[in-house]
Amino acid sequence: MPTIARMLQQYAEQNDLLNFEGLTKTIIPGVYFHRASKSSPRQPLIYNSGIILVGQGHKIIHFPDHQIKYGAGDYLVLGVPVPLECEAFTDNGLPVMGVVIDINPVTLHKLVNQMGEYTPFTSGQMSGVQSAKIDGAMEQVTHRLLSALNNPLEAEIFGQDIIKELVYRVLCGPQGHTLIGLAMHDGHYARIARTLSTMHKSYADQITVEGLAEEVNMSVSSFHRAFKQVTFESPLQYLKKVRLAKAKELITNNGSKANEAALKVGYTSPSQFSREFKRHFNKTPSEVVPQLNS
Repeated sequence: MPTIARMLQQYAEQNDLLNFEGLTKTIIPGVYFHRASKSSPRQPLIYNSGIILVGQGHKIIHFPDHQIKYGAGDYLVLGVPVPLECEAFTDNGLPVMGVVIDINPVTLHKLVNQMGEYTPFTSGQMSGVQSAKIDGAMEQVTHRLLSALNNPLEAEIFGQDIIKELVYRVLCGPQGHTLIGLAMHDGHYARIARTLSTMHKSYADQITVEGLAEEVNMSVSSFHRAFKQVTFESPLQYLKKVRLAKAKELITNNGSKANEAALKVGYTSPSQFSREFKRHFNKTPSEVVPQLNS
């Protein structure tokens, strides 16, 4: 049986992606192919919720008080979008490759409800990102997914069923609680997930911790504690990182001026924005503009 790395290489060959850099959609909705030919230094990013299956290369995610290393043979589970710092490494000169799968909330809730009828769930570590080893069952469903990506008919007929099984395998695995908590509507984890959705949609608005806590019917102290358990950040630090990431996108992708981007993401002081941008990205807003042509 070919390895996951070999199947990803075949996918790149058959889809003219041997020189591709970054993340791109596949023919199965919600599934993305990732490739990076070079190692990249530690840099701040926001990882969106989903499942990342790694076939080649490895990465290190840095949090304030710990690290997560994952690579070939691992998968990463992200229940919520998380701001973090990440560095990537090629192994033996071969590119980093993997697939990213979005988690459909309807599918997730249905699976959790069905599974809960057979086995009661116990609460696990309340964290928005965890990694685990790809076991035999996960490897088999990953092979079926990668095979379907190269066959449009199979992708159309089996694609969503394969994703459903893959999510099921994650729920059964050691990091399943990362997703199970999202389906528990009244749990703290699910409440923080709803808060994060609000923050990502309304980051430019005036947001207070008191207002966020009130929206999910939590005391400020309980909300703050639960928020940090899930995201490893305080609510205001998280909001600042989301705003800075959005501002960087506006500057590098849309050609916005720094002052314009600052106002669009919710900053009222351009000088404060410039200071925090430089501190976060280790570059001034003007220094990220040349990356467009690099």
